[in-house]
Amino acid sequence: MPVQVTAVMLGVKDLNRSKAFYGDGLGCEIDMDFPNFVQFDLGDNSSSLALYEWDAAARDAGVSPEGSGFRGVSFHFIVRSPETVDELMGKALAAGGSVVKEAEASPWGGYFGYFGDPDGYLWKVAAS
Repeated sequence: MPVQVTAVMLGVKDLNRSKAFYGDGLGCEIDMDFPNFVQFDLGDNSSSLALYEWDAAARDAGVSPEGSGFRGVSFHFIVRSPETVDELMGKALAAGGSVVKEAEASPWGGYFGYFGDPDGYLWKVAAS
């Protein structure tokens, strides 16, 4: 069987803050909500997004919870227009995220920017 990504799980420092960021701020629909874990249904043709308290996620994987900096991963959201890129970047900022790279035209003809969620996970929003 080929590899499929059915869920992406993020370890987060403050579950309530991240739940509000993704749920209230970005409009993701909560599918499951437990004391240390929240899962969002991101709609058809998308993996689900799960949030797990950082230390609990590290224990679950059997690794140290220490670590910071670039995690070697970013999430990409491809949209239809530059206006939608700007709208999503604004929503992320208003919800408590940070603008990591302002949206701008790219040499390849697209338009994109990066925002960080409250735990610093990188999201690229792009229109081609």
